Amino acid sequence: MHTSTPRPKTRTWATVRHVTAYGEHWGHETHTVTLTRDAAGRISAQLDGEPVPTAQAVAILNAADHVTLTAEAYLPVPPAPTIGKAAGCRLHKHMARAGIPSGEHYAFAARTLGRPVASLAALYPVEARQVWRDLCAYAPRLTA
Repeated sequence: MHTSTPRPKTRTWATVRHVTAYGEHWGHETHTVTLTRDAAGRISAQLDGEPVPTAQAVAILNAADHVTLTAEAYLPVPPAPTIGKAAGCRLHKHMARAGIPSGEHYAFAARTLGRPVASLAALYPVEARQVWRDLCAYAPRLTA
């Protein structure tokens, strides 16, 4: 399935940077860096579980001597919004004006969409437009 927006994703790395000065080993720094891309494509960062500027997290990744990918996951995509009660109610009213008995509104929408319809308010906008087009073809005197 091709979408125009990137799918939300998160990646976490464990980093190790050896700290040396004047030829002496002073120890090492370890960090956990997490980058998350949301559905809009924006990237946020965490360093050791705390939010930080993305540039800071990327700098730590770039400066590390060892980087290990520890987790990678796609985040759930929130469901698309439906048309809601107000628009569903308007669609019911238009169907009534077109002469479709109230008991047949869901069947009309179901025939248009090729799937069962239990609520006009639960239609996605693209589905509601499809039902509206079929309703206008059924009763050309309807206006928006």
